[in-house]
Amino acid sequence: MKKAKSKSSRPVPGGRKIAVQKMAEQKIAAVMARMPQPRIAIAIMAAGKGTRLKSQLPKVLHEVGGKALLEHVIAAAVRVVPAAHVYAIIGHDAERVRAATEYTGSKYVLQADQRGTGHALMVAQEALAGYDHVIVLSGDAPLITPETIGHLRNFHLEEQAAMTLLTADLDNPTGYGRVLRTSSRSAEVQAIVEEKAASAAQKKIHEINSGFYVFAVKELYANIGKLSNANVHSEYYLTDMAEVLRAARQRVVAWKTANANEVLGGNTRAELADLDHYLRMAKCRQLMDDGVTVFYPATCVIDADVQIAPDSVIEPYVQLLGKTRVGTACRVRSYSVIRDSEIGDGVIIRPGCVMEGARIANGAVIGPYSHLRPGSEIGEGAHLGNFVETKKIKLGRGSKANHLSYLGDAEIGAGVNIGAGTITCNYDGIRKNTTVIADHAFIGSDSTLVAPVRVGKGAYVGAASCITDDVPDDALAIGRARQVVKEGWVSARKAAKAK
Repeated sequence: MKKAKSKSSRPVPGGRKIAVQKMAEQKIAAVMARMPQPRIAIAIMAAGKGTRLKSQLPKVLHEVGGKALLEHVIAAAVRVVPAAHVYAIIGHDAERVRAATEYTGSKYVLQADQRGTGHALMVAQEALAGYDHVIVLSGDAPLITPETIGHLRNFHLEEQAAMTLLTADLDNPTGYGRVLRTSSRSAEVQAIVEEKAASAAQKKIHEINSGFYVFAVKELYANIGKLSNANVHSEYYLTDMAEVLRAARQRVVAWKTANANEVLGGNTRAELADLDHYLRMAKCRQLMDDGVTVFYPATCVIDADVQIAPDSVIEPYVQLLGKTRVGTACRVRSYSVIRDSEIGDGVIIRPGCVMEGARIANGAVIGPYSHLRPGSEIGEGAHLGNFVETKKIKLGRGSKANHLSYLGDAEIGAGVNIGAGTITCNYDGIRKNTTVIADHAFIGSDSTLVAPVRVGKGAYVGAASCITDDVPDDALAIGRARQVVKEGWVSARKAAKAK
């Protein structure tokens, strides 16, 4: 009797290819384990102006996916080598670029005159001379991943090359330099042919030079002086190092990434838009893989550093920006814009809310159309409702401000009820002053609390009151003019006008 095959014994499509790749990676890892650990730096080309962007902003500071292009590249780099070994080569508006990225801990090399990529490494020689190898990245290519950088490095070390190119196959390689290998099966590079110099046959090659490299530092600087600037722009190009090193009988090889998108740069506004879309859709896919529901991802704007816990729901047309963190089982409803805020578990953000630098505790309900400005801290189970604006306040557990109020520079306790139209008058024309509302106080509708002022525990403020003095615990404060009723006044007025 024939034994039935189990499902697990069935061949997996592409299984052989995956197994071969794993064996190759294991071989590289084994070789590296036997070798002394080399000193490796990463140099990021970030000196360009970006003329085609037609912008006063340096090219590498244009944002995609919620961060500057250069920030994305540095973030990938520091996962491969420590930040102290990452060098951004800056030039155009250098201090502005430094100021925007120095929080990363990376170092900087100034290329005062931008005379090409080869010249960039010439001016970086002093900084890089103490390393064995340098990985060269493009500061305008934000899709590069740490995994690809690591594979490129490992391949370079295994091949013991003087120069390793990162290449990719593009469906439409027009405009890129084509990579000519010594044979189809060889890692060795015979030449890089630029588009303008390529023959008709060479233009049919789809493997392109990405502009990402690894160099053996000793061989690089022994030969970089041989680069020529005899071209229309009088610049020195790193691309030409392949020819220079081969002439010096040094080994030049190429490693091809399977994901061609990683090497794409942002040279025009349209290309920036494409990069932004790619990053944001990738972010949404990652969140959904992690257990977050994102309805209509193409309508949402979710920045790279945003964190969302499982079982939260993000409705269409939501923007989650900066370093916002959203807890588990939350719901963020449409048209809300949230930046650099911390949202606890089980929070409901109703439609149209705007918040920046806010902290929302578990179980709170916000909106619709609430505006939380920096320093707003909303307690557990608290409610902020329609058209309530807050700034630098603490709203205690279970407290409510459901309608049409401005609460600024206030410390509000637990279980407080804030009536519609309440205003904390915090600014006296010179300084901001604080309003304190103790636990379980009740603030009637249309009250104005003129700071500095304190409303005691369990105290009541009558509707339409203007409170300028402290209210003791358990007291009632009424700060309004006494009502006057004049019976028959309307008829008398009309009769007087008729005469």
